[in-house]
Amino acid sequence: MVPLFVLMLAAAQPPDPALNPRAVELMESDPALKQWALRTYDTNHDGWLSLFEAQPAVAAFRDIADGNHDRRVTVREFEAGLAFIKARY
Repeated sequence: MVPLFVLMLAAAQPPDPALNPRAVELMESDPALKQWALRTYDTNHDGWLSLFEAQPAVAAFRDIADGNHDRRVTVREFEAGLAFIKARY
């Protein structure tokens, strides 16, 4: 049996900042971005991105789009990353 204080400590941990609960929504925001994510990250090949498949897609897109490497993507960087995805893939 797990002591109550251990459960409380686990519940009090902040969420992982790398996880994005809106990852699927982001990947479906543009048809080209969605197709790129499906081709690369749809691991079970069902034609849909689950939250667990979309997480690495968001991380990879952030790496592509984040031009100044500050771990935040501005609107201008997002548009440039999307243009890169469209041109490259």
